[in-house]
Amino acid sequence: MQVNVLPRFLPTFRISNSSRTLPVSFSCVKRRSYSSGEVDLVVIGSGPGGYVAAIKASQLGMKTVCIEKNDTLGGTCLNVGCIPSKSLLNNSYYYHMAHGGELKKRGINVQGVSLDLNQLMEQKRSSVKGLTTGIAGLFKANKVTHIQGHGKITGKNEVTAIKKDSSTQVVKTKNIMIATGSEVTPFAGIDIDEKQVVSSTGALSLEQVPPTMILIGAGVIGLELGSVWARLGSKVRAVEFLGHIGGMGIDMEISKNFQKILTKQGLQFNLNTKVTAAQKVGNKVKIQAENVKDASKKEELECDVLLVCVGRRPYTTNLGLEEMKIERDQRGRIPVNAKFQTVLPNVYAIGDCIHGPMLAHKAEDEAIICVEGMTGGSSHIDYNCVPSVIYTHPEVGWVGKTEEDLKNEGVQYKIGKFPFIANSRAKTNNDTDGLVKILADKATDRILGAHIIGGGAGEMINEAVLAMEYGASCEDVARVCHAHPTCSEAFREANLAAYCGKPINFA
Repeated sequence: MQVNVLPRFLPTFRISNSSRTLPVSFSCVKRRSYSSGEVDLVVIGSGPGGYVAAIKASQLGMKTVCIEKNDTLGGTCLNVGCIPSKSLLNNSYYYHMAHGGELKKRGINVQGVSLDLNQLMEQKRSSVKGLTTGIAGLFKANKVTHIQGHGKITGKNEVTAIKKDSSTQVVKTKNIMIATGSEVTPFAGIDIDEKQVVSSTGALSLEQVPPTMILIGAGVIGLELGSVWARLGSKVRAVEFLGHIGGMGIDMEISKNFQKILTKQGLQFNLNTKVTAAQKVGNKVKIQAENVKDASKKEELECDVLLVCVGRRPYTTNLGLEEMKIERDQRGRIPVNAKFQTVLPNVYAIGDCIHGPMLAHKAEDEAIICVEGMTGGSSHIDYNCVPSVIYTHPEVGWVGKTEEDLKNEGVQYKIGKFPFIANSRAKTNNDTDGLVKILADKATDRILGAHIIGGGAGEMINEAVLAMEYGASCEDVARVCHAHPTCSEAFREANLAAYCGKPINFA
């Protein structure tokens, strides 16, 4: 079923994606009968991509098996990534509000505030457990068969689950999906013990607040976890190889604003700095570092806990790829075509183990699109419309092109900005740090990128994603009525500024 979607574009606007195909999941699909011992799809991995793919496949009438090597479902994101970190970010911010005097400024006097770290961690564990068991319930409700074990492709139409006791279970299948996600990238020469020298996994479960913490890396993971422990009382310093914070893909103006705000919160930064070595000396960790631009400028740093967060790499080992002649690139990613097929047409790959940003929501979208493609639907995803969020406070969210991207590509663009200090809701919340920045095509007014730093940016960025998915112009957004008073009015005002040069509520 194909429909033409015609959002309210400017008359002179040329839209390349004016027709869109509704997913095959909108139509009714009858379950088929199966020969003994054969299934339609085996999904290796139960992270955001894997479990979503398994459920969607079953909903579309495919007999589906999901093989997971860990004891619980949900992958890195749910067990030792997105979900537990957001629990700690949320609750550590409450503590910061009470203990740091922010509530007092608002007329709320709280006496005897103290931290119960064990209870903080228990709340995190409880939320994770509820969600992992929730996936198990969804599998049962959608008739997805769950097999625990390490999934390995042992034939073009065969996956073997290797159990912890070394026993095996072979599953014959028509299609195979690799959704094995990613793992922490090791740092050469630094041994992680998850006590004094920790990865993101260990940083989520420290037994006490370290007096000092050093982060190797000031990207998304480092800044989020660094913020947690800084709020709880640790003195945090980030050592970053790049000359900015926030990782790759962040707009440089937003990054500079972000660094100023976090510095005001107490975080310290050593930019353009390379860590060359680190070792435990008693109950301390000593770090050797040097300037990226001038190696003669060296320094020694010391901390109680060192957090190594230099990124993640695809988990593609011992999956049978070599035996099946499925290639990997120099970064360990599996090359796929537009339908997510590997060199073997019935073997697919999605999520962190293929190209693109390592984001849970990107994997989920690929999962649905890939499965729909197996059943005859279209396979299309616009990676330019995949948002990124850093869940510090304030949050940072962006989608589409940065100003640096547009300059490099030679695109003529215009900018609309609106600061939260001029937004009525942000003022009443006493949460005015940050701004909304909109980038649009100078000739057509089409939105090319949106960048937000401020409270609730992770929610607000989704309005930008929806607008960009439908090819909206800045005028389109500026003419949409937004509820008052809300922080999202700043998004409207920034679009108004880009469209006609002037917002209403800021001179």
